[in-house]
Amino acid sequence: MITVHELTKRFVSGGKPFTAVDQLSFCVRAGEVYGLLGPNGAGKTTTIRMVIGLLRSDGGYAEVDGHRTSGAPDEVKSRIGLVSAGDGVYPWLSVREMLLFFADLYGVPPRQARENLKSLGRLLDLTELFERRCAVLSTGQRQRVTLARALMHSPPVMLLDEPTRGLDILGSQVVIDYIAGLRDKGKAIILSTHRLDEAERLCDRFGLLHYGRLQQEGTLAELRDATGCQNLIDMFRKLLQPVVAGVPV
Repeated sequence: MITVHELTKRFVSGGKPFTAVDQLSFCVRAGEVYGLLGPNGAGKTTTIRMVIGLLRSDGGYAEVDGHRTSGAPDEVKSRIGLVSAGDGVYPWLSVREMLLFFADLYGVPPRQARENLKSLGRLLDLTELFERRCAVLSTGQRQRVTLARALMHSPPVMLLDEPTRGLDILGSQVVIDYIAGLRDKGKAIILSTHRLDEAERLCDRFGLLHYGRLQQEGTLAELRDATGCQNLIDMFRKLLQPVVAGVPV
């Protein structure tokens, strides 16, 4: 469902060029949660923006449900649901108005949009919030609205960029349950997060990024065999350990 092949992105900072994503390749199947993990600056968000089509790549390609971002950006966008750390709600619209507005943007027929609204209201406990303006919602409530917004057009692919940032334990659990539900519905999911304990619970496979390159990839069991570490935190500590003349310091 998602194919990334030798995806590359270069920028210039302070007059000096640098490569943010360096020939990155991976794939995500339907019904799979793929953890795209790495420290700040590893290239996670840049990768997601190229998959969506918000950034043009300098090499390689991203393909979603058989459509390449470079050749069919509208087809790709119509097949993706995006959830990011920023809530992205319109403060002066009611929850109902905003969700139906996004359904209309994606060309969902009005009757289907109303059915989707009811279904997502029950799933995410939003029904009692439908008539409230988004401006008065709590952080957790806004995030639940964002989760619903990403599914109003029933996309086969979900991209989740730090979806639990700023949420408390209860709010984070809503997101965790949501992701598990997406997997059960056969969605192909990329999850980017710094909460490695959550990633271990949710992800079927992992791609560990550092300086824009894929350093390790596999299931948790495969990564344990490859690194000799038992958890993701220790794997990243080993990955980020300074090396001088080939010797860890």
